[in-house]
Amino acid sequence: MTRPDPGGLGPGAVLGILGGGQLARMLALAAADLGVRAHIFAPEPDSPAYEVAARHTIGAYEDEAALATFADAVDVVTYEFENVPAATAAFLAARTPLHPGARALAVTQDRLSEKRFVSGLDLAVAPFHQVDSLAGLEQAVAALGRPSVLKTRRFGYDGKGQVKITGETELAEAWQEIGHFPAILEGFVSFTREVSVVAARGTDGSFAAFDVCENEHRDHILALTRIPARIGSAASAAAIEAARRIGEALAYVGVFAVEFFVVGDGAGEQVVVNEIAPRVHNSGHWTSEGAQTSQFHQHVRAVCGFPLGAAARRGRVTMENLIGDRVHDWRAILAEPGAHLHLYGKREARPGRKMGHVTRVVPEVD
Repeated sequence: MTRPDPGGLGPGAVLGILGGGQLARMLALAAADLGVRAHIFAPEPDSPAYEVAARHTIGAYEDEAALATFADAVDVVTYEFENVPAATAAFLAARTPLHPGARALAVTQDRLSEKRFVSGLDLAVAPFHQVDSLAGLEQAVAALGRPSVLKTRRFGYDGKGQVKITGETELAEAWQEIGHFPAILEGFVSFTREVSVVAARGTDGSFAAFDVCENEHRDHILALTRIPARIGSAASAAAIEAARRIGEALAYVGVFAVEFFVVGDGAGEQVVVNEIAPRVHNSGHWTSEGAQTSQFHQHVRAVCGFPLGAAARRGRVTMENLIGDRVHDWRAILAEPGAHLHLYGKREARPGRKMGHVTRVVPEVD
């Protein structure tokens, strides 16, 4: 483990990563490019990241003995997913640098906390109400109307843990569907498109954002990302400025994503914050070939205290998620000129499971 100066790490350092999925896998590969060794900590015995990391530890996130040994073996810890238990984050942060910090994790793990945080920055969000009971849901629907969206406060992703409330929805059934968990009701936003900003903030407060990207979801799962997004320059600048303010308010270190709804058009076009992801993000996968620095290299740079890389786009880019059986088209994709295939090493292709992605870059002609 190398500490060339008091201000940061250097090649030879060990990056601890909580979680062993595809994001950890791509972080480990990027770390290796920069001379940094990845040590994965995850409970699963066969996580995809193990294949490409220098070392891995299989252990429960509640196993303090294993966590202490892990903390002693690394120079800095990060994570690939936001549902790391708060106690785990606090335990590790007391022993080794943790980036992003525990506050960023706490705010973004809870949809209600996140909405309150964002609205406290005077950034636009969908109207929302806290829901803790069926009676609370009835009151929230009376206030916000239908359609609206009921979401669990924690652990939802790719459409899981949420129910759209329409004119025909029985509220008791909706409350049952989310398991009676603490929730939030969000007013429905009539949007023209969904976009996101993937950005990084360094240990020195430096900030770099990739171009705003446009996202297309199918069955609540990101299917396709296009860059640049089809929005005006003012809305694009507003989205990037919102991301900068969020990162600064959280004293964030690392790569994060902010998802937005775009409402209105022309001079009336505006962005409304939907969610914050405190990690590298699916909508940023295009950067591996489409930007001068990938989001994965950028995250390793940020959490290790290295200078951030240039985020400039290399052309017009699309990123397609390979979901379920679509991964079986890998041979045709490899034969396609200009296609860049990334497979995650998952053994079983199931419906709705992200198995890989492919990026396509078309250079722009001046």
